[in-house]
Amino acid sequence: AKGCRAPATLVLAWNNPKLHTPERRKTWVACEEHREHLSNFLGMRGFLRETVSLSEWRRKEAEPPEGSGGTGGAPESGGPAPGS
Repeated sequence: AKGCRAPATLVLAWNNPKLHTPERRKTWVACEEHREHLSNFLGMRGFLRETVSLSEWRRKEAEPPEGSGGTGGAPESGGPAPGS
């Protein structure tokens, strides 16, 4: 929430199905106190896809993509535009 100084512990992954492909995930981070408010905001619109701990989200992001064999390589181009 705007002005909140509590540490974020959760990731709310969401997308707007009118704008984003089904696999696209945008994220908001939240403290425990603001989780319900943000979940309700996204849920009422049908945007909320999952809520996970920040540590779990970081662990998932660090894993190599499925089928990549973990070989690394150049990052894919064509990601989301800044600010989207």
